[in-house]
Amino acid sequence: MRYLGEPHHDGSALYVSDQRPELGARVTLWLRAPLAAGVTGVHVRAVHDGEPRYAEARVDETRQGATGYGGTDVWWRAEITAVNPVTRYRFLLRTRAGQRWLTAAGPAAHDVTDATDFRLICHEPPPSWLADAIVYQIFPDRFDRSGPMPETPAWALPRDWDRDPVIPSGPGTSTQFYGGDLDGITRRLDHVSGLGADTVYLTPFFPARSNHRYDASTFEHVDPLLGGDAALRRLSDALHARGMRLIGDITTNHCGDAHEWFTTAVSDVNAPEREMFYFDPATGDYESWWGFKSLPKFNWGSALVRERMTAVLKRWLGPLDGWRVDVANMTGRLAADDYAHEVAAMLRAEVGPDAALIAEHNHDASADLDRDGWHGTMNYGGFTRPVWAFLRGPETDLEHFLGTPGGIPERDGTATVATFRQFAAHMSWRSYVHSWQLLDSHDSPRVRTVTGSRERHLVAAGLQATLPGTPMIFAGSEFGLTGVNGEHARTPMPWNRPADQDLATLAGYRELFGLRRAEPTLRHGGLRWLHADADCLVFAREAYEETIVVCARRAPGAPIPLGEHATGLYQADDGDVIPGDGPSVSMWRVRR
Repeated sequence: MRYLGEPHHDGSALYVSDQRPELGARVTLWLRAPLAAGVTGVHVRAVHDGEPRYAEARVDETRQGATGYGGTDVWWRAEITAVNPVTRYRFLLRTRAGQRWLTAAGPAAHDVTDATDFRLICHEPPPSWLADAIVYQIFPDRFDRSGPMPETPAWALPRDWDRDPVIPSGPGTSTQFYGGDLDGITRRLDHVSGLGADTVYLTPFFPARSNHRYDASTFEHVDPLLGGDAALRRLSDALHARGMRLIGDITTNHCGDAHEWFTTAVSDVNAPEREMFYFDPATGDYESWWGFKSLPKFNWGSALVRERMTAVLKRWLGPLDGWRVDVANMTGRLAADDYAHEVAAMLRAEVGPDAALIAEHNHDASADLDRDGWHGTMNYGGFTRPVWAFLRGPETDLEHFLGTPGGIPERDGTATVATFRQFAAHMSWRSYVHSWQLLDSHDSPRVRTVTGSRERHLVAAGLQATLPGTPMIFAGSEFGLTGVNGEHARTPMPWNRPADQDLATLAGYRELFGLRRAEPTLRHGGLRWLHADADCLVFAREAYEETIVVCARRAPGAPIPLGEHATGLYQADDGDVIPGDGPSVSMWRVRR
């Protein structure tokens, strides 16, 4: 087992006594050191007010390894104080082979920067429900239509739900209109809950002049094409009656060029709204998202932007339980202006402790996390990309790797684990477990197109269902729908197209995410990597009472010793080895 002999610590309850420490609290930490690691002494280095302080750890207990692999682990215990809102710490290990550091990136025999230190976070915690959530993303125009096709607006290109394929690029992509609405979603909630999901995330529902509605013309009401305010209330009430939740999508970076704030600013240079946008005083031109003039950019240096956007987010809470924040990485940022953290902190304070704020970010989001702003990110960089690179099909030929030229690289299991660990190490455990782990979305190719087969697709879903973080399922992936880019991925749901329903994939999703829903260890346990080779990943989700061992294979390989006390949980027989069948995902339960 490649990683089995490494000392281990993570931010879960097995290793950190207080998951929501207050400033000044004393917190107990544990370090697991296999005897094979040769650890003879441990100190914890915590940074207090910018200065490192050291506390000696003591042996707490020695016990047999709880993962089923045998061996003896020495558990070291120390206490530190959460001196600052973000208190960084690491372990200094004395071993028979010399001095070692242990940070969230793993052990190192050389000095390392503080960037990957573990962290205690004392800011107000995320909503308590968020760590248990399984999120289901819906693009409203393509999910279901509750009645006949509505009268088509002037901007729209009408399309037949089951006969007209989605236009993937070029003219018509943003105007093709299938007529899905919110009441259509309400009548399909049995399907959503049947997957184990308990939270629906809607892409924007405000009026606009596109099918994606990221170019809102107002934030004051729900698009009548979706059923208006009453339909949102019906959907919200139906979800809440089931104990489920609803998350909206807000464009804090921009609005549409038909938005009432912007049209007022354009028409009157003396209007108060003028300061809400970036206008060139010489030419009258304005800044927009990526140069798309239909999406004028907000100036968060404006007090009026802060006042009005805060009011928008607060107004819709009640029907909504939180927001996904579109292009949060660009919000408040333009050249010398950088109000990003101010915006995130202000919005979090205003929406209150029970509302979720998840930031869209498609690369390294760690600099915008761990403070008093966004609760987590859409973890494209730390989850989607490594899963794609590990499980891409041999015939996959996509031009861009989530915007990166050169297509999707093929990476082996050791490189995949290295990516997972690298991204996770640069954020706190709290931010990591409250971030959305997604296989695809309305902005990306479908995971089925990336993997090229049902078997590899279900391995990807298995990783999503078992690794830490909040799973986010894009509607339709459970049927094996395909798509070569974000536009193409927005395929209308195949309710009346049996040929487009892969029922074996659907059954796999129901079982995998049903296990996630049923097993607290898969939602709250720690993460210990055990093994990686070219085609196989093995890890343990650990809680005090039990450990769940997960094996994800992209291809057949040699069997791997497992241990004597493992019980098959998913596609796994009782036994003392992990079988070599693949592609496959398997799980075993190991009781303490």
